[in-house]
Amino acid sequence: MNPDTQPRISVCIANFNGAGVLGDCLDSVLAQTVAAPVEIIVHDDASTDASLQLLRERYPQVVLIASDANVGFCIANNRMVAQARGEFVLLLNNDAALAPDALATLLLEAVRQQPQGILSLPQYDWTSGALVDRGCLLDPFYNPVPNTNPQRRDVAMVIGACLWLSRALWQELGGFPEWFESIGEDLYLCCRARLAGYPVQVPAGGSYRHRQGVSFGGNRADAGGLSTTYRRRRLSERNKTFAMIICTPSAALWLLLPLHLFMLTLEGLGLSLLRRDARLWREVYAGVWRALWAQRKQLRAQRKNIQSARHATPRIYFNGFVLRLRKLDMLLRHGAPEIR
Repeated sequence: MNPDTQPRISVCIANFNGAGVLGDCLDSVLAQTVAAPVEIIVHDDASTDASLQLLRERYPQVVLIASDANVGFCIANNRMVAQARGEFVLLLNNDAALAPDALATLLLEAVRQQPQGILSLPQYDWTSGALVDRGCLLDPFYNPVPNTNPQRRDVAMVIGACLWLSRALWQELGGFPEWFESIGEDLYLCCRARLAGYPVQVPAGGSYRHRQGVSFGGNRADAGGLSTTYRRRRLSERNKTFAMIICTPSAALWLLLPLHLFMLTLEGLGLSLLRRDARLWREVYAGVWRALWAQRKQLRAQRKNIQSARHATPRIYFNGFVLRLRKLDMLLRHGAPEIR
């Protein structure tokens, strides 16, 4: 990877205290078989482990952005794409690793895609090797429902662990909303793209492995059931609500939003009483109401701006939604989550 060569692909990796996993990620990018110049950009978010030493000693070819302060996933990715030189950008988690043909598959699909939108690859669990998803559909309340159908290419969203799009489209969409901090920015960007008439797709070929939940905690079920953190749950519930408000076509929003907030409140009261955990209600569920009030003007302005540029009809927009309650499915399968 010659720094003087104009790259066609920029792989952007946000890292915070990922010294134990980052090497696998970077090695997988360096092992790609794609016949196109690639640059690798890593944003280190003020890590306190050996991440910087690893990058400087083992990967001098990487373009390193070393932040003095921890700024979060959204700002980290916005900074990397602002510095990227490639025609296409792949946002890749530090706890993920690409199959050798991943970039070649994504580039081929991007050239074929009309219009060029967002792409990802089938995701496999790092430990078990089991298929996790081929992108996600959404339930009525914007909870991701894993798609495992190899015949379905068009999906509602793909997760930010492996998200590909052209740099021009990123700039048109405005990148990640920095006030989201982390979590849900991928949901927002994919909904934003589909509203504007751009597809979100997952090809049948290529793949990546992912240590789910390593980079942010939680986000997976194991033998002990569901486990997450207060911070992750707070950001997830808040940012899904933000995405719903900003992106949902008006006629549906006035039905979905009150129902969503009612059910979210019931969920919060029920889990808080079940767990005898006032902190859960205070930080996560009541926090959604506080955030909606505090950022009401920003949400209103963002919604007006995005809805005015909408090209997709409501029918097309909701094509990736399913009448299935993801949280209920998970509750029946794994029980109430442990939150730490």
